[in-house]
Amino acid sequence: MDMLSSIGIPGLILILTIALVIFGPKKLPEIGKAAGETLKEFKNSARDLTSDSSEEKTNK
Repeated sequence: MDMLSSIGIPGLILILTIALVIFGPKKLPEIGKAAGETLKEFKNSARDLTSDSSEEKTNK
């Protein structure tokens, strides 16, 4: 989240506008959905890894 705060709202609007021009309005929601699913899977995997490592420490 630190990275987004350093970009700022104008920078975010610029990035979204460029993405809209490059990919077009029909493709942009699909890309957003895929990015969201990827981020969710990554968070779940990271959570599983940290819970596995904490379980190993308590079992030793």
